[in-house]
Amino acid sequence: MNLLNVVPTEARAVLQEWLEQRGAPPFRLRQIVPRLWRRPVPTWSAASALPPPLAAALEEAFPLPRLTATRRQISRDGTVKYLWELPDGQAVESVLIPEGHRQTLCLSSQAGCAYGCVFCATGRMGLERHLDPWEIAAQVRELALESPPAWPTNVVFMGMGEPLHNWDAVDPALTILNAPDGCGIGARHITVSTVGLIPRLARLAQRPEQFRLALSLHASSSDKRRRLMPVERKYPLHQVMVALRQFRRRVTFEYVMIKDTNDTAADAADLADLARPLGALVNLLPLHPGGAGGLAPTPPAGIRAFAASLREQGISVSVRKSRGLDIAAACGQLRVETESAGRVRAEQHRHIE
Repeated sequence: MNLLNVVPTEARAVLQEWLEQRGAPPFRLRQIVPRLWRRPVPTWSAASALPPPLAAALEEAFPLPRLTATRRQISRDGTVKYLWELPDGQAVESVLIPEGHRQTLCLSSQAGCAYGCVFCATGRMGLERHLDPWEIAAQVRELALESPPAWPTNVVFMGMGEPLHNWDAVDPALTILNAPDGCGIGARHITVSTVGLIPRLARLAQRPEQFRLALSLHASSSDKRRRLMPVERKYPLHQVMVALRQFRRRVTFEYVMIKDTNDTAADAADLADLARPLGALVNLLPLHPGGAGGLAPTPPAGIRAFAASLREQGISVSVRKSRGLDIAAACGQLRVETESAGRVRAEQHRHIE
């Protein structure tokens, strides 16, 4: 059984029953459970407090699967990009972004993505497969296994894939990331980014934890959004706005700035009208050349003017700083390719943020 693929309460119950059947003393459970997530070990034999026969029995009954880091790139600004090979040879990327005392991990929930946003390199791959819960949460676990360990303080589901499309795995993965017996990351430090899959939005809203939500908006009208994001045909913007009212916590609008596409004064006014009823924070992101053919980034002066216009209309705005430009590190615009021999490597696109 893969104990990393179930929520911590279930893993604890399974281990307790297994230890009782072996006649092991109760304190062994307290030694074993933290080794799954809080103080992880690469193999049970590395848990020095356990007697070798018990470690060997754990290895046979509950082997600990791993992600394999096939590439690790460090940017000049400290951003670190990881390419993880999954057990079946598929690959996903995650990005660790340091800023002061914060260590934000942008992780993936799918290999590829089915939603085909025109400015997103991952969307152009198509969907390869969903990740299992352990494959999502293990992107944090593997960092904790580094020497020295790199524990993220914040997690954002903004890497490869649409998290709500893979809700059956993301749901338990959120529990693993948040639970005290799991990674122990506070719910308010975990953000789920989505293009707006309305039925799954309702399921996320029903969770009692204060997980944060970010909507990949990128246009202030349905017509413009449809040209950028095919999902608009199935889940129109006005219906998504209604669905967001279910959330008790503040929503963030992610908005990629694209020259002559969504950056006019009229766009700012329409965006303000969407954000105001929800009290939403608007996060402006610069598009980098190469994100999609025929699209160009709004110049920095244009982004500043757009942000100023929103603030004048009473909207909270942040402008995302570009990080890891020299390693093509931005989540959602990451590319991988599989060589004919089966080894996975990162494809270099220095022009994509």
